[in-house]
Amino acid sequence: MGRLDTLREFSLLRWLREGRQSRRLILLIVFIALLLDNMLLTVVVPIIPSYLYTADDEGVVIRNHTVSPQLPSGTFQTIVSLYDNSTRVTGSAAEVTTLRPVPENITDPDSDCPKGDKELLNENVRVGLLFASKATVQLITNPFIGPLTNRIGYQIPMFAGFCIMFLSTIMFAFSKSYTLLFLARSLQGVGSSCSSVAGMGMLASVYTDDVERGNAIGIALGGLAMGVLVGPPFGSVMYEFVGKTAPFLILAVLAVLDGALQLFILQPSKVEPESQKGTSLFTLMKDPYILIAAGSICFANMAIAMLEPALPIWMMETMCSRKWQLGVAFVPASISYLIGTNIFGVLAHKMGRWLCSLIGMLLVGISILCVPFAKNIYGLIVPNFGVGFAIGMVDSSMMPIMGYLVDLRHVSVYGSVYAIADVAFCMGFALGPSAGGAIARSIGFPWLMTIIGVVDILFAPLCFFLRSPPGKEEKMAILMDHNCPVKTRMYNTQDTQYYQMDDGIETESNE
Repeated sequence: MGRLDTLREFSLLRWLREGRQSRRLILLIVFIALLLDNMLLTVVVPIIPSYLYTADDEGVVIRNHTVSPQLPSGTFQTIVSLYDNSTRVTGSAAEVTTLRPVPENITDPDSDCPKGDKELLNENVRVGLLFASKATVQLITNPFIGPLTNRIGYQIPMFAGFCIMFLSTIMFAFSKSYTLLFLARSLQGVGSSCSSVAGMGMLASVYTDDVERGNAIGIALGGLAMGVLVGPPFGSVMYEFVGKTAPFLILAVLAVLDGALQLFILQPSKVEPESQKGTSLFTLMKDPYILIAAGSICFANMAIAMLEPALPIWMMETMCSRKWQLGVAFVPASISYLIGTNIFGVLAHKMGRWLCSLIGMLLVGISILCVPFAKNIYGLIVPNFGVGFAIGMVDSSMMPIMGYLVDLRHVSVYGSVYAIADVAFCMGFALGPSAGGAIARSIGFPWLMTIIGVVDILFAPLCFFLRSPPGKEEKMAILMDHNCPVKTRMYNTQDTQYYQMDDGIETESNE
């Protein structure tokens, strides 16, 4: 028995050792981390607007019942009638009952169609600010996480992201006030910053070949898409039939399993800094090609970010939608995003990532312009599908090109450049809900969709500049020599070419 236990322990240690060196396991960890992070990101989309509206409505009812005193018998009382406006004498002459007309904004509490309720429109701003808080905090945190990964490695920030996300999930489960929900959403931004920047940087450092890197990032973005796909319907169905707490507790259990996998495979207690000093964050931010790629990510994702808080409220106002429909409306976009990231993770390299992103931006703009024409939930299927598919095209082409631009024009250290990519993503999800909520309240949901659709269409032609970005000569030589496993640098003289390798210099005469 002792020998058998020793063999099992040895096999487990060998599996863990091989797992730490396996690129597929690292890809699986990043996939799961992005899946859970985006499930938490989107599971609140159908829950929070309805929960806050219901909580506010119940608070008004409770206050009205508390303030109204008991009137003594024999005094005049007024009764709100749903049918007429008349005065009747009941009993003695002293007992007069006045029937007054119903205010226009009173709705049936059992109805799922709160038309004409001004409080519903006011929820646009509150919900938009709450949704934007996560991206805003993530936006502030990213510039610190990127350089930090260059100094201590990717493992520790990745595990820290899990711990913070777990705490945020528990807070969502048990928070009942707007303030605590706002705090939970903001805390999630810190965890997301750690997970996304460290995860993408880890993949870029492990998958050095441009084609393999594009495939791996496409698979990882598939985890993001799965989270976006499962989150809204999962949250809406659980909220409708079980309650607010249940979906967050299930996510917390799944997060613990992911944390255990990270603990055994990544060994987050070890500090593993990069072997070379990376290009500074400010230098990368001044690169126009990186800014174009980041802008594509920002404006494409801003479209879905504006939809998240505004679409459920618009559906409640115009379609009389039930609670479970508020999340199901996002399913076509989530499915198409999953399809788009997996298809164009491979195809974008063949057709040209710049062209893939250009077409994606145009398709986002056209699809988002069609959303307000929907008259019911079925009319949202095609435009939402187009939005998700197009954003998948943009993300699966621009995320790999960020790493390629660093290889081509700067030092091949990826923490800072993926911090910029995540900043762009967060800019979309910070400005989208906050500005979108205010715009939807002031000029209406259709005009909100028109504005972001036109912006995406106008930005699309800029992707043409990413067709053939210039790079340093020695960087071009390294990237063009795909078949050579040893990094080379090519120098041209008048009659001779020199190839400098790690183990010496080879000379090839032109004669």
